[in-house]
Amino acid sequence: MSDAHVPPVEALETSPDANAATDANAATDPSSATDASGVTGPAAPTALDEVLLASRDQARAALAEITDPRTIGSDDGHEVHEAHLLTLFFECRLPGYPGWRWAATLSRVDEESPVNVLEVELLPGDGAVVAPEWVPWSVRLAQYRESQARQAAEEAAAAEAAAAELGDEDDADSEDDLLDNDFSDFDDEIDGVDLDEDASAAVDSGDDAGEDDLDEDEDLDEDSDDSEIFADDPDDIDDADDDDDTDAEDGSDDDE
Repeated sequence: MSDAHVPPVEALETSPDANAATDANAATDPSSATDASGVTGPAAPTALDEVLLASRDQARAALAEITDPRTIGSDDGHEVHEAHLLTLFFECRLPGYPGWRWAATLSRVDEESPVNVLEVELLPGDGAVVAPEWVPWSVRLAQYRESQARQAAEEAAAAEAAAAELGDEDDADSEDDLLDNDFSDFDDEIDGVDLDEDASAAVDSGDDAGEDDLDEDEDLDEDSDDSEIFADDPDDIDDADDDDDTDAEDGSDDDE
């Protein structure tokens, strides 16, 4: 097997004009600036257009077309975008918009051109109160259902725990009642009736009845004594008979 023949590679030569153009672009492009060691350095800052920065009155006038001038507060900085393009910021005094700023973007074509207002708007600043990130309805519905299911599970677990605790308390009370119960609680009251009070009432009524019986017996004894006192004496009866006989004899004598 013979070795394949590889043709020699010729070096490409660049023209002097091409090299000169590349060096000129590197010199004019700040982002590609390199130091003597060949290391690329940071880009040079964009030059501030002092004319645009001094055009705050023009920016305020443009903002006054969309809001009450009283809601435009003091100056609140600026941001440079390009050589002849920047945004001026103003404090926002609208109620309910803490941390927000009015913004007016200004520009001009070159050093000789007039200043133009490109845009005015209200932007949130650092620490501004903003609306939460928008969430699709399907995601919100899924989150709602998940929260509802979690809440139902927690309530069911709490109910089971409460029922178990109540059951343990009932069992403990039942055991205590069986151990401590000598039925003394049922001796004093049955169906709401106090047996001690009934017994006392019965004793009192018995005493009253006994006293009534004694009173009746005494009355009977007194009646019997009176009847004995006022009963007819046999001797008195005989005397009455003798008197009757004497009266009869006297009457017969008178007749004669």
